[in-house]
Amino acid sequence: MFANAPRHCVGAITLYYTNMFGAIRPARVPRNPDGPPLVEARGVGLDRGGRAILHNVSLSVRSGQVVVVIGPNGAGKTSLLRILLGLWHASRGEVHRARRMRIGYMPQRVQVDPILPLSVRRFLTLRHRAPEARLREHLRQVGVPQLLDAPIQTLSGGEMQRVLLARALLAEPDLLVLDEPAQGVDVVGQGEVFDLIDRLRTETGCGVLMVSHELHLVMAAADVVVCINQHVCCTGRPEEVSRHPEYQRLFPDASVHGIGIYTHHHDHVHDLAGEAQPVTEDSGKANHAG
Repeated sequence: MFANAPRHCVGAITLYYTNMFGAIRPARVPRNPDGPPLVEARGVGLDRGGRAILHNVSLSVRSGQVVVVIGPNGAGKTSLLRILLGLWHASRGEVHRARRMRIGYMPQRVQVDPILPLSVRRFLTLRHRAPEARLREHLRQVGVPQLLDAPIQTLSGGEMQRVLLARALLAEPDLLVLDEPAQGVDVVGQGEVFDLIDRLRTETGCGVLMVSHELHLVMAAADVVVCINQHVCCTGRPEEVSRHPEYQRLFPDASVHGIGIYTHHHDHVHDLAGEAQPVTEDSGKANHAG
């Protein structure tokens, strides 16, 4: 079936098969931040429908590194993500992926039929069979262990984002790919999301590739920000990108003060719906930006 697939895409096909059916459990990629990239694009270009979507885009993500791709709507961020994941073929350039790499993907949103009787437990196991103890552990990691048997339709936007993140973690990923992870979450909840992601990459050593359309959603712990608008406009640390003329041209209303995790120090934390909750040991670990 895949005999004629380009060599650089075979790993992605294997990963897709693994994630969909759970039939293959390859050994982990060694987690070495100084090692070779988990995924790397070199001079990638994409043409679709007779139109150039991407031109000469290069980036890489290593273990323990957070790389954020930003750009305005229509900049080609989603197209780049699909190429990096092996779902689309680049028209030009090369994409290299580490062998045996496991990918955990958190989509921008999931549409669930409101009349579908679907619990969080069932939602988590649609792709990954896992015992209850493992499901609860991943929900605990993201701060919502009490939601295991909750109907998926009753979740707030912030709770749903955490469940989606727990679902991505079930893949035990070497690379965590997040498409607009704070979509539909208020400004306090956005900080909680990014703080949680930072903690997870520190605890697990996975690489993180995040896509956003506004720099103010980029967490302060981002190692590299890549600003694209069909091509790479600028790249570097968040504070460097925010001062770059190309970024300021694309986002004239942004300021350097909009960068980073929303933090403050009170005797309470906020959940992702923005509701104040008393500090506990678990909530302090999961929400210490609140």
